[in-house]
Amino acid sequence: MWEFRSMNFWRAVFAEFFGTMFFVFFGMGAALRWTAGPHHVLHVALCFGLAAATLVQCVGHVSGGHINPAVTFAYLVGSQLSLFRAVFYMAAQCLGAVAGAAVLYGVTPHNMRGNMAMNMLQPGVSLGMGTTVEVFLTMQLVVCVFAVTDERRNGRMGSAALSIGFSVTIGHLMGMYYTGAGMNPARSFAPAILFRNFFNHWVYWVGPMIGAAMGAMLYDFVLFPRMRGLAERLATLKGSRAPEAENPQDPRGEPIELKTQAL
Repeated sequence: MWEFRSMNFWRAVFAEFFGTMFFVFFGMGAALRWTAGPHHVLHVALCFGLAAATLVQCVGHVSGGHINPAVTFAYLVGSQLSLFRAVFYMAAQCLGAVAGAAVLYGVTPHNMRGNMAMNMLQPGVSLGMGTTVEVFLTMQLVVCVFAVTDERRNGRMGSAALSIGFSVTIGHLMGMYYTGAGMNPARSFAPAILFRNFFNHWVYWVGPMIGAAMGAMLYDFVLFPRMRGLAERLATLKGSRAPEAENPQDPRGEPIELKTQAL
């Protein structure tokens, strides 16, 4: 497969590792409870949102700046990413999240570690409620990501990265009262594996993945349909298109020359 032999591909995979590592480090660091009393939800939400915006701006031109397995899965469902690339992206994101959480664990005093910002269902929130909340939180994020990075959109204004950051922020402002605001399976996976606590952990994979798929289908088939045939979609999924070596990439991680062919 051509992607395996492309240096751009491995740069993109590393960018996803790098971006997710710093996203988890800063976001989970802000979520640590240093003092007793109520949790400062706005503080945590802003840190996650600003971290997302900053890192999407940093690595978006290299890999697309997914830094979230659910976003990568959404691009896969929308046939805008090869299965091969999606698998490597998700692996890099999970490893990056674990690395970020491990560094945070190492620099945090022993008495502050606890469960270190582990995502858990809040009292009174059932598994069904939590899963539904995660579906909706991730769906709005994916629709936002698709909308602000859509090369077909005329008259785009403002910063795509900042818009994505705002989407992450509003997800946390609401979701932290229910599930801790997962939206990102890698972010939920990191503290779970660090503390070997996977109680109800499936909620933070199933919910975001369903929400991502729904968001991708809603945008690509209803809100702003992509007129592409089945053969073209399958070609993208299989990664069978041979690009020019070392060409710059579009926000989906594909060579820019292929952008017009994907429409």
